[in-house]
Amino acid sequence: MTQKEINIKYTECDSVDSLTDDDRILVETAVKATERSYSPFSGFCVGAAVKLANGEIISGANQENIAYPSGLCAERTAMFYANATYPGVAMETIAIAAAQKGRLCELPASPCGACRQVMAEYQTLAGKDMRIILAGSRKIMIFDRVDDLLPFIFDSLK
Repeated sequence: MTQKEINIKYTECDSVDSLTDDDRILVETAVKATERSYSPFSGFCVGAAVKLANGEIISGANQENIAYPSGLCAERTAMFYANATYPGVAMETIAIAAAQKGRLCELPASPCGACRQVMAEYQTLAGKDMRIILAGSRKIMIFDRVDDLLPFIFDSLK
């Protein structure tokens, strides 16, 4: 038996002012997308914005449904729309923001496991890393690749 360890690296910022212009625009788009959330049951509004290799930015918001779990997360609404609209175009970066009662959450919201797996598959399809930006009003976390959020990506069926 051998004990192993996983280490991840990420960048942490305390405001959007410390981001590059491209990342700041992507975060602002994700924050704006929280306003389109349909979340009457949880009140947890999530927005996501995906920057594609062709320069397009696609956004999405979580959509709840009374027949739980029929809703869909913001990350997947954005990624599925991006791939359906621009098939084969790599997703370079995804920014995710969450708000409650009309205010951006102080700390970043982390994507669920299903969203992480979808990110992983699109990263694999692109053949290059996808960056992830988790944005809160007091903290922003930047990951250089999906593997840092999901170190054991499910890809056993390939």
